[in-house]
Amino acid sequence: MAEKVQAAVRIGPHKTEYREYDMPDVPEDGALLKMEVAGICGTDVKFYAKPPIDDPVIMGHENIGYIAKAGKQFMQRKGVKEGDLVFVEHYVPCFQCEWCHQGDYRLCMGTDWRKNPDGLRYGYTSASRAPHLWGGFAEYMYLPWNAVLHKVPTGLSPELAGIVTPMANGIQWALFDCGVGYNSSVLIQGPGQQGLSQVIACKQAGASLIIVTGTGKDVYRLEVAKKLGADVVINVDAEDPLAKVREATGGLGVDVSLDCTAGAGTIPVLFGLEALRRKGGTMLIQGETATFPNFPLAQVANKYVTIKAARGHNYQSCELALQQLASDRFALDLIATHRFGLKDVDAAIKAVGASDGVIHVSLMPWQ
Repeated sequence: MAEKVQAAVRIGPHKTEYREYDMPDVPEDGALLKMEVAGICGTDVKFYAKPPIDDPVIMGHENIGYIAKAGKQFMQRKGVKEGDLVFVEHYVPCFQCEWCHQGDYRLCMGTDWRKNPDGLRYGYTSASRAPHLWGGFAEYMYLPWNAVLHKVPTGLSPELAGIVTPMANGIQWALFDCGVGYNSSVLIQGPGQQGLSQVIACKQAGASLIIVTGTGKDVYRLEVAKKLGADVVINVDAEDPLAKVREATGGLGVDVSLDCTAGAGTIPVLFGLEALRRKGGTMLIQGETATFPNFPLAQVANKYVTIKAARGHNYQSCELALQQLASDRFALDLIATHRFGLKDVDAAIKAVGASDGVIHVSLMPWQ
């Protein structure tokens, strides 16, 4: 009888079913990952409540694990061996287009599950598609020839390595996309795992002023933000955030505004625009706001604002994120707060955002 793999499968809104799949054969150009940690973020919460596709899906797109079995070609191409601890990006790109050659797999059509029905992406692909193991909420995950791997630095635990995705986003969005660097002043809206990763990235880059905003539900997270390097924290339910930003910047406004609220609508965009300096600031926006009536385009033009859209990370930002996590310069245990086993997937997803004390949740399939 073939060996079986246990997996938690999303079968509908807020519905998980535990299924067994056959352990897949491993070809010469493929591999099998024994899952160690699958991080859970706000996207998982959103898609668990409102699945973007009707098919069953093994969720989990922030995946750390050990190479359990690998074909000879796979090991030669990837520079790994069985037993190596690796981070697997959720993008499964074509490796042929211009974006792939630049290391920007996030823009490759081969992994664009929204527009390409044949696209592959861990945590988003139908479990009906053989060999089925396309997500981290399982004991094992299948790695095809075009999986993107990063070796986890020696000494970095799998749980802390599980923060690599939000950390890579922090480096990508703040440093690469918005140009945060030495002496920059930055506003970070939202003190969740993504916002706190931005704090670390900006502090490491030499930002001279980091302001973090949150709501009345974020009291603990705002304290964590201060411990990680934020200079000013603002509870928008108790204080006038714009007045506080102007006070902190001597009336000048910030150089960069980063929206890490993940779905708070138009308010963070409007506030971020107001908080920017008089001319030449940069703001990062999220894509959850489908429509925006009366968008203040004249104000954008008058202030000469550059708008960047948050969209994942590239290869280099992942490498730098792993180096940052391994440097032990920041108290990362303040972010890695909760752990769940495979049988507790429903509770694990719902825990994210449900409590101020929950920041980064690690699903550990073998726990």
